[in-house]
Order: sequence, then C-alpha cells, then structure tokens
Amino acid sequence: MEYQKEEQAEPVSPVGQYFNSSVLCIYVIGVLEFEVPIDDLQTFALLKDVFLPINPRFSSIMVQDKDGEKRWKQVDVNLKDHVNIPIFPEGKTVESYDKYFHDYLSSIAMEQLPQSRPLWEIHIINYPTRNASSSVIFKLHHALGDGYSLMGALLSCLQRADDPSLPLSFPSLKQSKPESSTKSFCRNFSWMLSSAFNTVSDFGWSILKSSIISDDRTPIRSGDEGADFYPISISSMTFSIDHIKDIKSRLGVTINDVVTGIVFYGTRLYMQDMDSKSKTSNSTALVLLNTRNIEGYQSINDMLNTKAKGPWGNRITFLHVPIPKLNEPEFQTL
Repeated sequence: MEYQKEEQAEPVSPVGQYFNSSVLCIYVIGVLEFEVPIDDLQTFALLKDVFLPINPRFSSIMVQDKDGEKRWKQVDVNLKDHVNIPIFPEGKTVESYDKYFHDYLSSIAMEQLPQSRPLWEIHIINYPTRNASSSVIFKLHHALGDGYSLMGALLSCLQRADDPSLPLSFPSLKQSKPESSTKSFCRNFSWMLSSAFNTVSDFGWSILKSSIISDDRTPIRSGDEGADFYPISISSMTFSIDHIKDIKSRLGVTINDVVTGIVFYGTRLYMQDMDSKSKTSNSTALVLLNTRNIEGYQSINDMLNTKAKGPWGNRITFLHVPIPKLNEPEFQTL
C-alpha cells in the first residue's frame, strides 16, 4: 500500500478512536437481499466506480503520526482483499442454505478486520434462502461512521427507477397546523422544562450506571471475564411495517418508540424463557442516539459539506435505559 502525503491525512475523531481501541471494537453489519443471482464482475465495478468515491475513509486506514495522533491515511485498495465469496455444499434445500447463511453471518460477526487495510468488507452469498435468491453482507467498522452516515452511503449507490439522472428524494414530513401564540409559548416552555429535567436525570443515571450501580446477572449479562469473545448466533425476525404503523397511531408515539418497545419486550421474554427469575432482574440497555439536529435524508455531498447540519461521522451519544420488568404496568398492558 502506498501512503498519500501526510498533510492530506484527516484526524480520527475521539469517538472513532474509541470504537477502534482495545476497550471497544464495534462493526456495522447489513444485509441486502436480491431476487436474482449476483454478478461478481458487476459487483467489483460498482465498488470501484461508486462505493469507493463516496468517501475517502473507504480507502483509508488508521495510522499514528509522529505526534501520537491517529489519522486517516488513504491507500491503494485491492478490492479482492475486501470481497469474499463463500462456497456452500451444492444441491441442498433452501432451508439448509438458510442455516448456512445464518451460521456464516454469525461467524464473520466475531472476526476482526485487519488494521493494515481499509476497515470494510463485503460477502457475496449466491445461494437461495427463504427470503432471497442471493444476498450481500456488508461489514463496516463503526469508526468509519454511524448508521446515519453509512445509510447515506448505501442510498448514494442507488438510482431512481423513474429517472436515474435525478437525485434520490424522499417525502417530506407533514407540517403540523399552526397554533396560537399562547398555546405555542406554553408548549415550548413546558418542553424546555421537561428537556432540562430529563437531561439532568439521564446524565446522572448514566454516571451512576457507569461507576456505581451494576446490573444483576442474567441470561444477557453473565458477568464472566472474556464474555465479549464468546461465540454468538445471529437470528432475525420480520415485522409488518403496517402493523408497526398501526401501533404507532394507536399509542401516539414514533416508529422508533414502537421498535424499541418490541426489542425490550422480546429481550425480557427471552430472559424469562432462559431463567424465570430474571423477569424481575435489574437490566439496562445502552442505547445509541443520533445527535444531529436534522430530520430526513441527506445526500453524501451534503454530509461532506463543512457547513452541513448533519455531517458525516459518528455524531452519536450513549444513554443508559432501564429495561422494563415483565411485572411492571408497561408490559402488563400489552
């Protein structure tokens, strides 16, 4: 690999360094499902002509300069090092290939990406599963960017079906009806007080959870040394977006609220199934929140603008959220 000039190297953000340290190493894994088999040659061309030019970080590695500061250094990318095409046994049933796929997904999730080349790779699965004729697995290091950034990169690889020459666009949010000045002032004042209280409360709770208060030992928290390196198994569930929207409308909440509730409820059911006593155990979820003051989709060009409202990178924060217990009213009313 040939390094580019030193002055072109971009500093790695503190969050990016933390995500790629001895303390923490996080990857973002996504799966694209296709109705037809994937052409390997077309995939290489797409990566070279569309994916790599999206952002210099996709062709950069993390290095340390003479002052000890970590920077992104652009290098020559050998796409063959980043594209994996596994071979499964031939002539098997769709159910068998589905199991092969999930076993393969679980195995690569635990593998570390080499630091000597850009921190991403893809896996082309040209075998039919119950959901697709073929699949592509994207594995990207979280130091490259958060979910908002990486989804923007993915959408930048797509084209409009009606007119590929036009940029992607999405429906804008509906504006609520204007309120009277008195109602608007009361609502804003109430929101400010509530936000201030919740901020102080959440910040204090996060400090306590990080330093003093520990969760109980449960099926999702063994407390054993080296538990982070135990083998894992990845599984998936499918929910109807219409059902989620129906729940959203009935409860007057957001889609994120509904999905979070589903995850918490499913987690508690799993804990109870593994150990009936754990349904009342104290457990906490570490939730990642987007800190960008923006709503909707932004193109990659917008994100890379120095004055962008939603710039590229890891613009996130952590929040400790207690997982409701199955004997609490929130769950009993479901």
